[in-house]
Amino acid sequence: MYHFFVEPSQVGEHEIQIIGSDVNHIKNVLRMLPGEKISVSTGEDGFDFLCEIETLDGKEIRARILEKRGSETELPCRITLFQGLPKSDKMELIIQKAVELGVYRIVPVTTRRTIVKLDAKKEAAKQKRWQQIAESAAKQSGRAVIPEVSSVHSWKEALKEAAGLDVRVIPYELATGMEATREIFSQIRSGQSVAIFIGPEGGFEEEEIAQAREEAGFSPITLGRRILRTETAGLATLAMLVYTVDT
Repeated sequence: MYHFFVEPSQVGEHEIQIIGSDVNHIKNVLRMLPGEKISVSTGEDGFDFLCEIETLDGKEIRARILEKRGSETELPCRITLFQGLPKSDKMELIIQKAVELGVYRIVPVTTRRTIVKLDAKKEAAKQKRWQQIAESAAKQSGRAVIPEVSSVHSWKEALKEAAGLDVRVIPYELATGMEATREIFSQIRSGQSVAIFIGPEGGFEEEEIAQAREEAGFSPITLGRRILRTETAGLATLAMLVYTVDT
């Protein structure tokens, strides 16, 4: 079933109004007709609406609400991915796949080994593009929530924000002991918030790992015996968490 997002103001007592680019997509790309069913979310409250299309015209689509139900696609814990800014368009891939895996929020971070430098204008354009990718991935994967891609944070800003979350892990190539990783993941409970901190190309400096431990309570973990690329490490961590917490 196709899934779409609308603003809360577009949800009425008995029907939902769909406007914008989704109108053309539903009418001319998917070629849907009155009577066909769709799933709609506001992207905020974790609920889905099962709807039946009633009318289609050039500017809007109206769909009758058949049922409101809690989403079954969201993870029981809220995961924030703090991602060291990678080169090229790797961030787009990371955002797309992280949203598919269930991440709740993505925070781009500059660290000591970050190569990418963005001025204010470029950062605003990038953030807008990244948020569009997150919304598209949320639609594709049937999410009830559109994960936020925040503005780029400095290292200190990211540590300060992460310190307020319940569980904090930082994959590090010098960490050892997969059993310790399993133990941390197995203790995560429903309703908790989780921070994953991933370094850019070149990883973290030892001093950064020490700061993450001392200032924000991060636990360095290993993802195995192989060194993973930055675009792989976060997704591998998310996949492990999904396996552990999505029961």
